[in-house]
Amino acid sequence: MAYTELSGARVPIRMWADPAEVEDSAMRQLRNVTTLPWVRGLAVMPDVHYGKGATVGSVIAMEGAVCPAAVGVDIGCGMSAVRTSLTANDLPGDLSRLRSRIEQAIPVGRGMHDEPVDPTRLHDFGAGTRAAWDDFWSRFDGVADAVSFRRDRAGRQLGSLGSGNHFVEVCLDTEGAVWLMLHSGSRNIGKELADHHIGVAQSLPHNRGLIDRDLAVFVADTPQMAAYRHDLFWAQEYARHNRALMMALLKDVVRKEFRKAGPRFDEEISCHHNYVAEERYDGMDLLVTRKGAIRAGAGEYGIVPGSMGTRSYIVRGLGNADSFQSASHGAGRRMSRAAAKRRFTAEDLVEQTRGVECRKDSGVVDEIPAAYKPIEQVIERQGDLVEVVAQLRQVVCVKG
Repeated sequence: MAYTELSGARVPIRMWADPAEVEDSAMRQLRNVTTLPWVRGLAVMPDVHYGKGATVGSVIAMEGAVCPAAVGVDIGCGMSAVRTSLTANDLPGDLSRLRSRIEQAIPVGRGMHDEPVDPTRLHDFGAGTRAAWDDFWSRFDGVADAVSFRRDRAGRQLGSLGSGNHFVEVCLDTEGAVWLMLHSGSRNIGKELADHHIGVAQSLPHNRGLIDRDLAVFVADTPQMAAYRHDLFWAQEYARHNRALMMALLKDVVRKEFRKAGPRFDEEISCHHNYVAEERYDGMDLLVTRKGAIRAGAGEYGIVPGSMGTRSYIVRGLGNADSFQSASHGAGRRMSRAAAKRRFTAEDLVEQTRGVECRKDSGVVDEIPAAYKPIEQVIERQGDLVEVVAQLRQVVCVKG
Protein backbone atom coordinates (compact mmCIF):
# COMPACT_ATOMS: atom_id res chain seq x y z
CA MET A 1 0.00 0.00 0.00
CA ALA A 2 1.05 3.63 -0.44
CA TYR A 3 2.18 5.76 2.44
CA THR A 4 0.23 8.53 4.15
CA GLU A 5 1.93 11.92 4.38
CA LEU A 6 1.19 13.96 7.48
CA SER A 7 0.41 17.61 6.95
CA GLY A 8 1.78 20.58 8.85
CA ALA A 9 5.32 19.29 9.40
CA ARG A 10 8.44 21.20 8.33
CA VAL A 11 9.65 18.23 6.27
CA PRO A 12 7.77 15.23 4.84
CA ILE A 13 6.56 12.60 7.33
CA ARG A 14 5.71 9.56 5.23
CA MET A 15 3.82 6.90 7.20
CA TRP A 16 3.37 3.25 6.31
CA ALA A 17 1.43 2.93 9.55
CA ASP A 18 -2.19 3.98 9.95
CA PRO A 19 -1.98 7.33 11.80
CA ALA A 20 -5.24 6.53 13.59
CA GLU A 21 -3.63 3.44 15.16
CA VAL A 22 -0.46 5.17 16.41
CA GLU A 23 -0.52 6.28 20.06
CA ASP A 24 -0.58 10.04 20.67
CA SER A 25 2.78 10.00 22.43
CA ALA A 26 4.44 8.49 19.36
CA MET A 27 2.75 10.96 17.03
CA ARG A 28 4.10 13.82 19.14
CA GLN A 29 7.59 12.34 18.90
CA LEU A 30 7.35 12.15 15.11
CA ARG A 31 6.40 15.81 14.85
CA ASN A 32 9.04 16.79 17.40
CA VAL A 33 11.77 15.21 15.27
CA THR A 34 10.86 17.38 12.28
CA THR A 35 11.54 20.54 14.28
CA LEU A 36 15.27 19.79 14.13
CA PRO A 37 16.72 22.01 11.37
CA TRP A 38 19.05 19.27 10.10
CA VAL A 39 16.22 16.80 9.33
CA ARG A 40 15.50 16.34 5.62
CA GLY A 41 12.82 13.66 5.86
CA LEU A 42 11.16 11.07 8.09
CA ALA A 43 9.80 7.66 7.11
CA VAL A 44 7.55 5.85 9.59
CA MET A 45 7.29 2.08 9.54
CA PRO A 46 4.08 0.07 10.19
CA ASP A 47 5.50 -1.24 13.50
CA VAL A 48 6.04 2.26 14.91
CA HIS A 49 5.63 2.87 18.64
CA TYR A 50 6.83 5.21 21.38
CA GLY A 51 10.54 5.22 22.24
CA LYS A 52 13.17 7.35 23.96
CA GLY A 53 13.40 10.67 22.10
CA ALA A 54 12.54 9.17 18.71
CA THR A 55 9.96 6.48 18.05
CA VAL A 56 10.90 2.88 17.43
CA GLY A 57 10.08 2.19 13.78
CA SER A 58 11.30 5.48 12.30
CA VAL A 59 13.89 6.37 9.68
CA ILE A 60 15.35 9.88 10.02
CA ALA A 61 17.50 11.44 7.30
CA MET A 62 19.67 14.31 8.56
CA GLU A 63 22.21 16.50 6.82
CA GLY A 64 25.32 17.43 8.76
CA ALA A 65 24.08 16.05 12.07
CA VAL A 66 23.03 12.90 13.88
CA CYS A 67 20.80 12.32 16.91
CA PRO A 68 22.06 9.50 19.20
CA ALA A 69 18.59 8.83 20.62
CA ALA A 70 17.33 8.29 17.07
CA VAL A 71 19.69 5.34 16.78
CA GLY A 72 18.56 3.64 19.98
CA VAL A 73 20.59 2.64 23.01
CA ASP A 74 21.24 -0.90 21.74
CA ILE A 75 23.53 0.26 18.94
CA GLY A 76 23.65 -2.18 16.05
CA CYS A 77 20.84 -4.40 17.31
CA GLY A 78 19.66 -6.63 14.50
CA MET A 79 18.95 -10.07 13.10
CA SER A 80 20.70 -13.01 11.47
CA ALA A 81 19.14 -16.04 9.79
CA VAL A 82 20.27 -19.00 7.73
CA ARG A 83 18.48 -21.82 5.95
CA THR A 84 19.82 -25.31 6.63
CA SER A 85 19.64 -28.57 4.68
CA LEU A 86 17.63 -30.12 7.52
CA THR A 87 13.89 -30.63 7.23
CA ALA A 88 11.06 -31.07 9.69
CA ASN A 89 11.48 -34.84 9.36
CA ASP A 90 14.98 -34.56 10.86
CA LEU A 91 13.69 -32.98 14.06
CA PRO A 92 12.89 -35.14 17.11
CA GLY A 93 9.45 -35.09 18.65
CA ASP A 94 10.89 -33.69 21.89
CA LEU A 95 12.90 -30.51 21.24
CA SER A 96 13.81 -29.81 24.86
CA ARG A 97 17.29 -31.33 24.48
CA LEU A 98 18.04 -29.11 21.48
CA ARG A 99 16.89 -26.04 23.39
CA SER A 100 19.07 -27.04 26.36
CA ARG A 101 22.13 -27.50 24.13
CA ILE A 102 21.63 -24.05 22.63
CA GLU A 103 21.34 -22.47 26.07
CA GLN A 104 24.55 -24.21 27.12
CA ALA A 105 26.46 -22.93 24.09
CA ILE A 106 25.15 -19.35 24.06
CA PRO A 107 24.94 -17.42 27.35
CA VAL A 108 21.57 -15.69 27.84
CA GLY A 109 20.31 -12.87 30.03
CA ARG A 110 23.17 -11.33 32.00
CA GLY A 111 25.38 -14.30 31.24
CA MET A 112 28.69 -14.20 29.39
CA HIS A 113 31.44 -16.60 28.36
CA ASP A 114 34.06 -17.56 30.96
CA GLU A 115 36.73 -16.52 28.45
CA PRO A 116 36.41 -14.57 25.20
CA VAL A 117 35.44 -16.82 22.30
CA ASP A 118 38.27 -17.29 19.80
CA PRO A 119 36.54 -16.91 16.42
CA THR A 120 39.40 -18.55 14.54
CA ARG A 121 38.58 -21.83 16.29
CA LEU A 122 34.95 -21.84 15.15
CA HIS A 123 33.97 -23.78 12.07
CA ASP A 124 32.79 -20.90 9.89
CA PHE A 125 32.81 -17.61 11.76
CA GLY A 126 32.21 -14.84 9.25
CA ALA A 127 34.40 -12.09 10.71
CA GLY A 128 37.38 -12.98 8.54
CA THR A 129 41.03 -13.32 9.40
CA ARG A 130 42.86 -13.00 12.71
CA ALA A 131 44.28 -9.71 11.44
CA ALA A 132 40.78 -8.32 10.93
CA TRP A 133 39.74 -9.45 14.41
CA ASP A 134 42.81 -7.85 15.97
CA ASP A 135 42.16 -4.64 14.03
CA PHE A 136 38.60 -4.52 15.37
CA TRP A 137 39.79 -4.79 18.96
CA SER A 138 42.62 -2.30 18.41
CA ARG A 139 39.98 0.35 17.72
CA PHE A 140 38.52 -0.20 21.18
CA ASP A 141 41.47 1.81 22.48
CA GLY A 142 39.83 4.91 21.02
CA VAL A 143 36.40 4.61 22.64
CA ALA A 144 35.15 7.04 25.26
CA ASP A 145 37.05 6.99 28.55
CA ALA A 146 33.73 6.47 30.35
CA VAL A 147 33.58 2.86 29.10
CA SER A 148 37.20 2.05 28.27
CA PHE A 149 37.56 -0.05 31.43
CA ARG A 150 34.88 -2.45 30.11
CA ARG A 151 37.28 -4.24 27.74
CA ASP A 152 37.24 -7.58 29.56
CA ARG A 153 33.47 -7.72 29.97
CA ALA A 154 32.90 -6.67 26.38
CA GLY A 155 35.18 -9.46 25.21
CA ARG A 156 33.40 -12.13 27.23
CA GLN A 157 29.93 -10.89 26.23
CA LEU A 158 30.69 -11.29 22.53
CA GLY A 159 28.68 -14.30 21.42
CA SER A 160 25.97 -13.89 24.08
CA LEU A 161 22.28 -13.17 23.73
CA GLY A 162 21.13 -10.72 26.39
CA SER A 163 17.50 -10.50 27.47
CA GLY A 164 14.28 -8.64 26.64
CA ASN A 165 13.14 -9.26 23.08
CA HIS A 166 16.42 -10.90 22.05
CA PHE A 167 16.14 -14.55 21.05
CA VAL A 168 17.63 -17.58 19.32
CA GLU A 169 15.18 -19.67 17.31
CA VAL A 170 14.94 -22.84 15.28
CA CYS A 171 12.22 -22.38 12.67
CA LEU A 172 10.46 -24.18 9.83
CA ASP A 173 9.47 -22.52 6.57
CA THR A 174 6.35 -23.41 4.59
CA GLU A 175 8.29 -26.06 2.64
CA GLY A 176 9.47 -27.77 5.83
CA ALA A 177 13.08 -26.53 5.71
CA VAL A 178 14.78 -25.81 9.04
CA TRP A 179 16.09 -22.27 9.58
CA LEU A 180 18.24 -20.83 12.36
CA MET A 181 17.46 -17.26 13.41
CA LEU A 182 18.66 -14.93 16.15
CA HIS A 183 18.18 -11.37 17.38
CA SER A 184 20.69 -9.42 19.47
CA GLY A 185 22.85 -6.31 19.51
CA SER A 186 25.90 -4.72 21.11
CA ARG A 187 25.15 -5.90 24.65
CA ASN A 188 26.09 -3.65 27.57
CA ILE A 189 28.99 -1.95 25.85
CA GLY A 190 26.72 -0.52 23.15
CA LYS A 191 24.18 0.74 25.68
CA GLU A 192 26.86 2.38 27.82
CA LEU A 193 28.38 4.10 24.78
CA ALA A 194 24.93 5.31 23.71
CA ASP A 195 24.07 6.63 27.17
CA HIS A 196 27.44 8.39 27.42
CA HIS A 197 27.09 10.16 24.09
CA ILE A 198 23.46 11.12 24.64
CA GLY A 199 24.61 12.84 27.82
CA VAL A 200 27.42 14.64 25.97
CA ALA A 201 25.02 15.82 23.27
CA GLN A 202 22.55 17.15 25.83
CA SER A 203 25.30 19.32 27.34
CA LEU A 204 26.18 21.10 24.08
CA PRO A 205 25.08 24.74 23.70
CA HIS A 206 23.39 24.27 20.32
CA ASN A 207 20.96 21.79 21.91
CA ARG A 208 19.56 24.22 24.46
CA GLY A 209 15.87 24.95 24.02
CA LEU A 210 15.02 21.77 22.13
CA ILE A 211 11.40 20.67 22.25
CA ASP A 212 12.69 17.37 23.71
CA ARG A 213 16.16 17.19 25.27
CA ASP A 214 16.44 13.54 24.15
CA LEU A 215 16.64 14.85 20.57
CA ALA A 216 20.05 16.42 21.22
CA VAL A 217 22.33 16.11 18.18
CA PHE A 218 25.96 16.16 17.21
CA VAL A 219 26.83 18.37 14.26
CA ALA A 220 29.42 17.80 11.56
CA ASP A 221 33.05 18.93 11.87
CA THR A 222 33.10 18.97 15.67
CA PRO A 223 35.22 16.83 18.00
CA GLN A 224 32.07 15.54 19.70
CA MET A 225 30.69 14.29 16.38
CA ALA A 226 34.02 12.65 15.53
CA ALA A 227 34.10 10.88 18.90
CA TYR A 228 30.52 9.69 18.54
CA ARG A 229 31.05 8.41 15.00
CA HIS A 230 34.09 6.42 16.12
CA ASP A 231 32.23 4.77 18.99
CA LEU A 232 29.01 4.34 17.02
CA PHE A 233 30.60 2.52 14.10
CA TRP A 234 32.73 0.41 16.44
CA ALA A 235 29.62 -0.63 18.40
CA GLN A 236 27.77 -1.44 15.18
CA GLU A 237 30.64 -3.70 14.19
CA TYR A 238 30.62 -5.27 17.68
CA ALA A 239 26.94 -6.08 17.25
CA ARG A 240 27.57 -7.67 13.86
CA HIS A 241 30.40 -9.78 15.31
CA ASN A 242 28.20 -10.72 18.27
CA ARG A 243 25.53 -12.16 15.97
CA ALA A 244 28.12 -13.86 13.78
CA LEU A 245 29.71 -15.55 16.80
CA MET A 246 26.34 -16.70 18.11
CA MET A 247 25.37 -18.07 14.71
CA ALA A 248 28.66 -19.97 14.49
CA LEU A 249 28.07 -21.41 17.98
CA LEU A 250 24.48 -22.28 17.03
CA LYS A 251 25.63 -24.04 13.85
CA ASP A 252 28.10 -26.08 15.89
CA VAL A 253 25.26 -27.22 18.17
CA VAL A 254 23.19 -28.23 15.15
CA ARG A 255 26.12 -30.11 13.60
CA LYS A 256 26.59 -32.13 16.80
CA GLU A 257 22.90 -32.79 17.44
CA PHE A 258 22.19 -33.82 13.83
CA ARG A 259 25.52 -35.43 13.00
CA LYS A 260 23.98 -38.27 10.98
CA ALA A 261 22.06 -35.83 8.75
CA GLY A 262 25.25 -33.87 7.99
CA PRO A 263 23.60 -30.42 8.00
CA ARG A 264 24.72 -27.81 5.50
CA PHE A 265 24.01 -24.10 5.65
CA ASP A 266 23.12 -21.52 3.02
CA GLU A 267 24.62 -18.03 3.03
CA GLU A 268 23.65 -16.09 6.14
CA ILE A 269 21.31 -13.12 6.04
CA SER A 270 22.25 -10.38 8.50
CA CYS A 271 20.84 -6.90 9.05
CA HIS A 272 21.06 -4.14 11.63
CA HIS A 273 17.88 -2.38 12.71
CA ASN A 274 19.30 0.21 15.16
CA TYR A 275 22.06 2.00 13.30
CA VAL A 276 23.37 4.88 11.22
CA ALA A 277 24.40 4.73 7.56
CA GLU A 278 25.88 7.30 5.20
CA GLU A 279 23.58 7.41 2.16
CA ARG A 280 22.75 9.78 -0.69
CA TYR A 281 19.26 10.93 -1.64
CA ASP A 282 18.11 13.77 -3.90
CA GLY A 283 21.69 14.89 -4.40
CA MET A 284 22.36 15.19 -0.66
CA ASP A 285 24.83 13.23 1.46
CA LEU A 286 22.77 12.26 4.50
CA LEU A 287 23.19 10.41 7.77
CA VAL A 288 20.25 8.03 7.89
CA THR A 289 19.31 6.63 11.29
CA ARG A 290 17.15 3.54 11.38
CA LYS A 291 15.71 2.90 14.82
CA GLY A 292 13.62 -0.24 14.62
CA ALA A 293 13.92 -0.38 10.83
CA ILE A 294 16.00 -2.32 8.32
CA ARG A 295 17.56 -1.23 5.06
CA ALA A 296 15.51 -2.53 2.11
CA GLY A 297 17.55 -1.58 -0.94
CA ALA A 298 16.59 -3.25 -4.22
CA GLY A 299 17.40 -6.95 -3.95
CA GLU A 300 18.75 -6.73 -0.38
CA TYR A 301 17.58 -9.43 2.00
CA GLY A 302 16.16 -8.60 5.41
CA ILE A 303 14.45 -10.25 8.37
CA VAL A 304 11.14 -9.15 9.91
CA PRO A 305 10.41 -11.27 13.01
CA GLY A 306 7.12 -11.64 14.80
CA SER A 307 6.86 -12.57 18.48
CA MET A 308 7.76 -15.82 20.25
CA GLY A 309 4.53 -17.49 19.15
CA THR A 310 3.87 -16.06 15.70
CA ARG A 311 5.35 -16.01 12.20
CA SER A 312 8.51 -14.33 10.98
CA TYR A 313 9.45 -13.31 7.44
CA ILE A 314 12.51 -13.29 5.23
CA VAL A 315 12.07 -10.39 2.82
CA ARG A 316 13.78 -8.82 -0.17
CA GLY A 317 13.91 -5.04 -0.51
CA LEU A 318 12.28 -3.14 -3.36
CA GLY A 319 14.50 -0.05 -3.04
CA ASN A 320 11.68 2.42 -2.38
CA ALA A 321 13.36 5.84 -2.10
CA ASP A 322 10.29 7.36 -0.41
CA SER A 323 11.12 5.27 2.67
CA PHE A 324 14.86 5.93 2.33
CA GLN A 325 15.02 2.30 1.17
CA SER A 326 13.79 1.00 4.52
CA ALA A 327 11.24 -1.40 5.99
CA SER A 328 9.98 -2.44 9.41
CA HIS A 329 12.15 -4.46 11.79
CA GLY A 330 9.43 -6.61 13.34
CA ALA A 331 5.91 -6.66 14.67
CA GLY A 332 6.40 -3.76 17.07
CA ARG A 333 4.95 -3.59 20.56
CA ARG A 334 1.35 -2.55 21.08
CA MET A 335 1.69 -2.39 24.85
CA SER A 336 4.55 -1.73 27.25
CA ARG A 337 6.31 -4.48 29.15
CA ALA A 338 4.74 -3.29 32.39
CA ALA A 339 1.27 -3.33 30.84
CA ALA A 340 1.82 -6.83 29.49
CA LYS A 341 2.85 -8.10 32.92
CA ARG A 342 -0.25 -6.56 34.48
CA ARG A 343 -2.60 -7.99 31.87
CA PHE A 344 -1.26 -11.50 31.20
CA THR A 345 -0.18 -14.51 33.25
CA ALA A 346 2.16 -17.43 32.72
CA GLU A 347 -0.91 -19.50 31.87
CA ASP A 348 -1.70 -17.08 29.03
CA LEU A 349 1.88 -17.46 27.81
CA VAL A 350 1.56 -21.26 27.78
CA GLU A 351 -1.56 -20.99 25.64
CA GLN A 352 -0.12 -18.44 23.20
CA THR A 353 3.15 -20.38 22.68
CA ARG A 354 1.56 -23.79 22.29
CA GLY A 355 3.70 -25.96 20.01
CA VAL A 356 6.89 -23.95 20.68
CA GLU A 357 9.70 -25.31 22.89
CA CYS A 358 10.50 -22.24 25.00
CA ARG A 359 10.35 -20.67 28.44
CA LYS A 360 6.77 -20.37 29.62
CA ASP A 361 7.27 -18.76 33.02
CA SER A 362 6.38 -15.38 34.50
CA GLY A 363 9.87 -14.05 33.75
CA VAL A 364 9.06 -13.71 30.05
CA VAL A 365 5.36 -12.79 30.18
CA ASP A 366 6.29 -9.31 28.93
CA GLU A 367 7.28 -11.03 25.64
CA ILE A 368 3.89 -12.72 25.20
CA PRO A 369 2.67 -12.61 21.57
CA ALA A 370 -0.40 -10.54 22.46
CA ALA A 371 1.88 -7.68 23.56
CA TYR A 372 2.92 -7.24 19.91
CA LYS A 373 1.12 -6.02 16.81
CA PRO A 374 -0.09 -8.66 14.33
CA ILE A 375 2.94 -9.41 12.15
CA GLU A 376 0.75 -10.23 9.13
CA GLN A 377 -0.72 -6.73 9.24
CA VAL A 378 2.76 -5.19 9.46
CA ILE A 379 3.90 -7.15 6.40
CA GLU A 380 0.77 -6.26 4.45
CA ARG A 381 1.25 -2.54 5.01
CA GLN A 382 4.70 -2.49 3.44
CA GLY A 383 4.05 -4.28 0.18
CA ASP A 384 5.73 -1.42 -1.71
CA LEU A 385 8.86 -1.70 0.46
CA VAL A 386 9.64 -5.44 0.46
CA GLU A 387 8.55 -8.73 -1.04
CA VAL A 388 8.25 -11.87 1.08
CA VAL A 389 10.79 -14.59 0.28
CA ALA A 390 10.04 -17.06 3.08
CA GLN A 391 7.59 -17.39 5.95
CA LEU A 392 8.87 -19.03 9.12
CA ARG A 393 7.32 -20.44 12.29
CA GLN A 394 9.47 -21.18 15.30
CA VAL A 395 9.60 -24.59 16.94
CA VAL A 396 12.33 -23.66 19.46
CA CYS A 397 12.72 -20.23 21.03
CA VAL A 398 15.49 -19.38 23.49
CA LYS A 399 15.17 -16.18 25.52
CA GLY A 400 17.23 -14.62 28.28
